Amino acid sequence: MLDHLYRRVTVVDGTGAAAYVADVGIRAGRIAVIDRTSGSARVMGAGRTGERARTEEDAHGLVLAPGFVDPHTHYDAQLFWDPYATPSLGHGVTTVVGGNCGFSLAPLHPGRPGDADYTRRMMSRVEGMSLAALEEGAPWTWSSFGDYLDALEGRIAVNAGFMAGHCALRRRVMGAEAVGTADPGAEGLRRMTAQLHEALDAGALGLSTTRSATHADGDGRPVASRWARPGELHALARAVGEHEGTQLEAIVDGCLDRFADEEIELLVDMTTAAGRPLNWNVLTIDAAVPDRVPRQLAASERARAAGGRIVALTMPVLAPMNMSLRTFCALNLLPGWGDVLTLPVPQRIDRLRDPAVRTELLRRARSEEAGVFRRLADFDRYVIGDTYAKENDGLSGRVVRDIAAERGMDPFACLVEICAADELRTVLWPMPTDNDDASWGLRRRTWDHEDVLLGGSDAGAHLDRMCGAPYPTRFLGDCLRGRKLVPLERAVRMLTDEPARLFGLRGRGRIAEGWWADLVLFDPERVDAGAATLVHDLPGDGPRLDARALGVVSVRVNGVETVRHDVVTGAVPGKVLRSGRDTETVGTGA
Repeated sequence: MLDHLYRRVTVVDGTGAAAYVADVGIRAGRIAVIDRTSGSARVMGAGRTGERARTEEDAHGLVLAPGFVDPHTHYDAQLFWDPYATPSLGHGVTTVVGGNCGFSLAPLHPGRPGDADYTRRMMSRVEGMSLAALEEGAPWTWSSFGDYLDALEGRIAVNAGFMAGHCALRRRVMGAEAVGTADPGAEGLRRMTAQLHEALDAGALGLSTTRSATHADGDGRPVASRWARPGELHALARAVGEHEGTQLEAIVDGCLDRFADEEIELLVDMTTAAGRPLNWNVLTIDAAVPDRVPRQLAASERARAAGGRIVALTMPVLAPMNMSLRTFCALNLLPGWGDVLTLPVPQRIDRLRDPAVRTELLRRARSEEAGVFRRLADFDRYVIGDTYAKENDGLSGRVVRDIAAERGMDPFACLVEICAADELRTVLWPMPTDNDDASWGLRRRTWDHEDVLLGGSDAGAHLDRMCGAPYPTRFLGDCLRGRKLVPLERAVRMLTDEPARLFGLRGRGRIAEGWWADLVLFDPERVDAGAATLVHDLPGDGPRLDARALGVVSVRVNGVETVRHDVVTGAVPGKVLRSGRDTETVGTGA
């Protein structure tokens, strides 16, 4: 007997092939039957084998697609208090990859309990996670990477695989000296490599690392992996290549704008040393910066010429992202701004109200040294979000330039006064500068590149600042009813089979008989994502941005329904994905 049967559903199978109407039956977590025939068997609700189904639904007019695969998340901690990986699961994401950017929660040294506290504070700062949620919501009972994976086994609603973070490996071996020490020594490197081998044996999907200047720990110092020399990275990459079904992921300064020559050389050396693909996050596409995409994709061309593969992740939508002058955000990354924005609030307000200070902050924000963050300095284009003071009543939803014109003020000075009235709690939404037709046309062309993949949501991180998790449904809505940059079949393949094949996921990413029944059923007339709203549902009552899924009827993970009309069912059928067992090796020529 089948466990469930979809009748008369439009199947978009993930391969890019044309959609077709069929009955699709599930048994024991896998797709058991796909019946394209018509006749009495369909009317009676049985598959072509004549089997009945325990449950069935007439899905005429709805689309059945493989579950979406998000290749870049930070759900490592959240899954302990939120096994449904919200909001991703509601938007059809059935498989997530965590442990990115060099940051994993394991391994931890069993004899140094302070390492867990260090890790929590680092993740709170570098990935914008609530410290209270990290402290209260996760058990922190593990030491090895395998212990961490075991702690999640049997308690998650999504399939989740994790990279081993370079920062955790360094801390495990070197302790506090991981920060500030470039050379771990021969014995230290041997032990670090052994720790990586142990993590990969336990099922880590590969190695992630960061050299980005934006990544600082809870003490404000460069995170551990930023101190490593190229030789250390080469040795770790070679270790990855000794294990089946593994990957590399790396972040460098140039990911934000343009790679330096030495960064391209390092990434190429890593992928060729491992004989594994390396992905990076995130390729920003803006027609106003026409040389950026060619420069970034030059790394992929160099890698292929050398026998490696470098894959750029890019978002197919503009993810909502807000700012605040009170809490750590991207504004802190503008040169010189961190010195002001880390002052106690009263002093911070006094400094920001000083015209000379504002002039200097704006000068540096608009200088070449600000790089890609220069776009944050267009304060006249900011939209006011949540406000708190009576003086700011009626300003939510308004553009700063209009308020400044009414008050006869400079836009930045006007923004400071609005925020000061709220004791800097005002939520600010910068209007994107890359939402023009030329940028969207450039995105469509860039998506055709063999080494460009959709992803980069950062779901699970920067919780009250950005909401990238709903990108699959927002993208589908845009493809079906908006700009229509690619047809539905191509869009689904970009969200499913392409990331699944990059990571070598066995039996996932397509609708095919014998493959895992990770499935999303949606209404093509309604599928979309709602607006991002601030909710307080983290352990410790912390805030985060959430967005409802629209038009998603059902989500199944390994054949079990986990979401119905954007409400979780309570089932936790997800699997902890382990390299080798659940992944196969993807060569650099793939």
